[in-house]
Amino acid sequence: MTMSDWSKVTRPIPVPNEWTKPFWEAAKQGVLALQRCRACGYFQHPPYATCVNCISTDLAFEPVRGTGTIYAYTIMYHTGDARFAPAVPYASIIVELDDAPRALLVGNLLDAPYTAAKVGRRVEVVFQQLTDDITLPQFRLLGGDLDSSNAPQRRTG
Repeated sequence: MTMSDWSKVTRPIPVPNEWTKPFWEAAKQGVLALQRCRACGYFQHPPYATCVNCISTDLAFEPVRGTGTIYAYTIMYHTGDARFAPAVPYASIIVELDDAPRALLVGNLLDAPYTAAKVGRRVEVVFQQLTDDITLPQFRLLGGDLDSSNAPQRRTG
């Protein structure tokens, strides 16, 4: 089974706003940081103006390790956006992070055949630089022995 070719994909570039800017700034440094409520300790993603658990506005971004479990996935065999056509088929995954239960992060499974995406499989974050300002958190299988010669490198901060 071949792996998706992300090298030919020209992605839409995320535009940070006042709530997401700390997430993107951390990713640029190779750090995965999620919004956490200081009142109740709840991690949430995407970021909001208030805690979705207790409605507090006392929120801050905290680094998390970036390891987790595939919570759900879908295999993209067709794309509505021609820019993604070179990567089809690919696995789009939702990950529940070890350090932030219930805060789900969406990404793509890199460095593995799309058929390797399975609920319950362990993954780790990798960072894919899109522009000088935007670095995208993605995922690869944890402890896998699949080819990673063309992989984005994991950076730690």
